[in-house]
Amino acid sequence: MGQLRVASSADGTVVLGWDMTAALAMARALGVNPLIAAECLPVIEAVMVRKFNEQSTADDRASLSRG
Repeated sequence: MGQLRVASSADGTVVLGWDMTAALAMARALGVNPLIAAECLPVIEAVMVRKFNEQSTADDRASLSRG
């Protein structure tokens, strides 16, 4: 998870966002125009964070009901 910004608490781990420096570096390495990457990555990041945390919460609930 080196490219993710996360926070841990008693309630578990929550993804806060991407390391944008790393994300922009990966985009540059893949030949993506930096202006396009700077415009698109925050929107994509917001969806990823929301879905990742929703899935993590669902997984936590499932493991509690099994254990």
